[in-house]
Amino acid sequence: MSKSFIINDRLPDLLKSMSALVSSDVLVGVPAQSTDRDGGPINNATLAYIHENGSPKANIPARPFLVPGVKSVQDKVTSRLKKAADAALDGKPKLIDQQLHAAGLIAESSVKNTINAGIDPALADSTIAARNRRGRTGTVPLIDTGKLRNSITHVIRKK
Repeated sequence: MSKSFIINDRLPDLLKSMSALVSSDVLVGVPAQSTDRDGGPINNATLAYIHENGSPKANIPARPFLVPGVKSVQDKVTSRLKKAADAALDGKPKLIDQQLHAAGLIAESSVKNTINAGIDPALADSTIAARNRRGRTGTVPLIDTGKLRNSITHVIRKK
């Protein structure tokens, strides 16, 4: 009695999936295509950089939100990236994309929550007074109109 084997060569699918995974980056922040602030002199990407790092020349203290926001969910993001790697090994490119987007959404939400929770240092009295003159009553740093926070997103970009 002879045995018959069914051979299913999945190597092309595996190579394609692995290539898709290793050639992708998950980026969180303010991408260039969504930086507008109603025609103002400064865009959201620049504003995010200034607040993340501070600007001594403009007397703006650093209020890091992006790096701490991502770091606070590093384990959850890593779990999603591992699932993406497993999907690549299984030759499932759609699942890779889903897991990369899930990792991006986790980090994006965490960054927004970091801003919402308030970041030290507190606003200066002069900043609060300036907000009041414009009809704003909020005192949470980095949230005046909400445009900066709302511009935080994630993208999956090919390397």
